[in-house]
Amino acid sequence: MSVELVINADRCYRMAEERALTYFKTLQVQLSQKTYVHNLTKDFQSWKHNHIHHHSLFSLFSSGKRKPDTRDFNNHIKYLDYTGKLVPYLDRSISYIFMRDLGKALDSKGTQIRIQNVVASLKKRLTTSNSSDTDMFGVVEMYKWAQKEGIESTIIWLLEKLKTVSAYIPKGMDEDHAKRKLIKIIAGVVMQEIEEMGVEISSEERSFKLAKAIRLGYFYGLTYPFIDDLLDANVLSITEKKHYSDLIRTTLITGTVPALGDWAKDNVELLANIHSELREAFEFIRSNQRSETLNSFFEQSYVFFHSQEVDRVKQLSHDNYSNEDIYIPIILKSSSSRLIVHSVRGVPEDQGFDNRTFYYGIYNQLADDFADMFDDLENGAVTPYTYYLTYHQKRNDLINPFELYWSVISHLIHNVYHSDSKACEVILDRAINGLKRYKERMGTKKYNEVMELFSSGNPKFNTLIQKMVAKANDVDFFDKLLRDQMISNLKKDRKKQEEFLDTIETVRSEINTLLPIHKNDSFLKEPITEAANYSLEGDGKRLRPIITWIMGINEYGLKKSAIVPLLRSLEYMHTASLIFDDLPSQDNASIRRGRSTLHVIYNNSIAELTGLFLTQKAIEEQASLDQFESKTVLSVIHYSAQMTGEMCKGQAMDLDSRGKELTLEQLNLLCFYKTGIAFEAALIMPAILANTNEIELLALKKFAYHAGIAFQIKDDLLDIEGEQALIGKQIGKDLENKTSTFVSILGQDGAKKAMWNHYCLAMDSLKEVTLNTTFLKHLLNYIVHRDH
Repeated sequence: MSVELVINADRCYRMAEERALTYFKTLQVQLSQKTYVHNLTKDFQSWKHNHIHHHSLFSLFSSGKRKPDTRDFNNHIKYLDYTGKLVPYLDRSISYIFMRDLGKALDSKGTQIRIQNVVASLKKRLTTSNSSDTDMFGVVEMYKWAQKEGIESTIIWLLEKLKTVSAYIPKGMDEDHAKRKLIKIIAGVVMQEIEEMGVEISSEERSFKLAKAIRLGYFYGLTYPFIDDLLDANVLSITEKKHYSDLIRTTLITGTVPALGDWAKDNVELLANIHSELREAFEFIRSNQRSETLNSFFEQSYVFFHSQEVDRVKQLSHDNYSNEDIYIPIILKSSSSRLIVHSVRGVPEDQGFDNRTFYYGIYNQLADDFADMFDDLENGAVTPYTYYLTYHQKRNDLINPFELYWSVISHLIHNVYHSDSKACEVILDRAINGLKRYKERMGTKKYNEVMELFSSGNPKFNTLIQKMVAKANDVDFFDKLLRDQMISNLKKDRKKQEEFLDTIETVRSEINTLLPIHKNDSFLKEPITEAANYSLEGDGKRLRPIITWIMGINEYGLKKSAIVPLLRSLEYMHTASLIFDDLPSQDNASIRRGRSTLHVIYNNSIAELTGLFLTQKAIEEQASLDQFESKTVLSVIHYSAQMTGEMCKGQAMDLDSRGKELTLEQLNLLCFYKTGIAFEAALIMPAILANTNEIELLALKKFAYHAGIAFQIKDDLLDIEGEQALIGKQIGKDLENKTSTFVSILGQDGAKKAMWNHYCLAMDSLKEVTLNTTFLKHLLNYIVHRDH
C-alpha cells in the first residue's frame, strides 16, 4: 500500500541550506572585514566595568567570607547570597535561558517581569530549603511538585520511562550523558509551557498542559540517546547504521513508522526495544500536532536529522571539505534542534522567535565544539575545530572557527538583539565564562597553546579577551552549576547503586551460609530440620537480615561475630511467617521463592510444625547474643516477641478480611502489621543492641512504616504486572483469594501514587536520622523499582 508523502524532503532541505548559506555569508563578510573586532572591543570596554573590580587593601582583608568550591552546591549558594551576588547570578542565568531555550528578546518589558519573577521564586527556594542539592532536584522534590500540580500519574510514568531508557542504553554509550540530556530537554519543554501559560488558566487546564509537555519533552528527548547517540556510537555496524538511518528518514518523509525488519542477532533485541519506544514517541508527538503545524514539524525534524547525517558521515581524513561543507550543516542542526522543541508543542510562534532561534544555534554549537575539541579529535569526529586543527597549516582558505565564534557573537548582539545592553551583557558573560571554565579544566599551559593557535590572526583582540578571562568576575551561570551537579550526581548515584547491589549480593551470600540448621544424629527419622532447611534454601531476598547486617556492622559498628545470631533469628522468623502464610488454610500458595511451597513437598502438619520450630529457633538465636549485656539482650527478645505477636494479629486480620472490602486506613494498618513490622525489626533490633537514643529509634520506625507500606504496594502491583519467573510465586493470587490490596482499593494508578507518596514520606523521615542513610535511600529505591 502506498503512503502519501508528508513533505518534499529535498525541497525543504534545499531551502534551509539557502537560508543557512545567506547567514554564513553575512558572517564571512564580518570576518573578512573584522568588523566584529571593532564592535566587540567597544562592547567589552563597557562590559568590563561590571566585571573587573579593583579592590582596596582594606576590602581584601574585610571580605568576610572565602568563596567556596562550586562543587559544594549548598555552600556556594549561601556564599552568593551572603555577598549579595545571588540575584545577579540568577538573573543572568535565567535571562540566558530565556534567550537560548525560549527564543525571547530581553528588551521586552513582559519578558523582564517574567525573568524577575522566576529569579525571585528560585532564590526563595534555594535559600529557604534545608535539602541538599541532590534532594532539591531529586525524585522527592519532583514528586512533591507533581502533587502540587496534580500530575502525579505523569511523573510516575516518566520515572518508569527513565528506568526503561537506562535499561535499553547499551554498553559503549554514555548513560549519564543520555539521561542528563533527556532531563534537560523535558525541563526545557515544560519551561516553555509554563512561560506561555496565562495567569487566568484553571488548575485543571494547567495540569493537562504540564502533563502533555512532560510527555512531549520525553518523547522528543528520546531521539538523542536512541538516534543521535546510537548512530554516533560504535554499537551498530556500518551496514546497520545505514539501515537504521533509512528507517528514520522514511518515518520523517512519510509520517509513518516502518517495520523494523531483519537485524544481526547481536543487536536485534536492543533495536526491537528502541524501535518500540521510538514508535510510541513518534505517534504521540504526531497526534499532538495541530494540522497547520504538522508539515512544519516534519520539515524541521527532517532538516535536523539530515544535517546530522551529513555531518556524521564526514571523515577527518578527507582534506577537501569546503568551509560551506563544514559550517552549513552545523548552522542547520544547531538551529533546527531548538526550533523543533517549539514545534513539538504545536503552538504558534511569537514575532521574531524563528529568527532569534535560527541565528542563536551556531553560537552554542561553536562553544560546545570548542570545549570538546580534543575529545572529538581523539574520536575522529569532524567539527570546525578538529578540522582546523588538522589542516590549518596546509589550507589557508579554512575559516578559523574561534574567530567565527566572535563574529557570531557580534552578529547576535548588534543584528539580532539590536545592541540591547542586557543581551550584550548576558552573551559576553557566557562567552567569557566558557573560556574560564575551559582554562580551569585544561590547565593554563594547554589553554595558552590553544589560544596561541586560534587567536594568532587578532593578537590585540586576543589580549583583550585574555584580560577578561584572567580578571573578570561574576560570569558564572546557574545552569552550568546544575549541569555539573547533575552529571556528578548521576555518576555518584549510579556508582552507589551498583555498590548497593554488590553489597546486597555479597551480604546475601554470606547470610545464606549462616542459615542452615544442623541436623542431630539420630536413628529416628526427623523431617522437621530437613523441612526447615528446605524452606531456608529457597531463593529469598534476605532483605531483613541484610538491613540488620548493614546497619549493625557498617553504621553502628557492631562486630559481625556478635550479631550473627540476630541475623539468623530474623530470617528464621520471616521464613516461618511465609510457611504459615502459604498454608491451604491461609493463602493456599503452591510456589514460594521459585519452588514448591513446604506443605506441597511434605504436608500441612509438617509445614505447621516447621513454622513453629523456626520461631523457637529464632528465640534461641536471640538468647545466644552473648557479646552484649544481658539487659540489652532481654530488651531485644522482648521487642522481638512483641513484634511477632503483632505480626500474628496482622495475619489474622488479613485472613478475616478475605472477601471483604477494606478501607485504605484498614489496609495501611494491616500492611504495617504484615510487612512494616518486619522492616522495623530489622532496623530497631541492631539499634537496641547499639543503645541508640529514643529520637533515632522513632525516626527509624517512621521510615520502616512508610518503607513497609511502599514494599507491600509494590508487591500488590507486581501481582498484576510482574513476571512469575522473576517474582518466584504465582501471579494473580490476590485476585483469586479475593484479597483486598492497594490495587483493588485504589486502582493501579492510585496504588502507584500511594507508593510514591510513602516513598517521599520515608525519604523525609531520614532527615531526622543522624546516621549515614545512603544505604537506606538506595534500599528504598530498590523497593519501588524492583521487578521481583
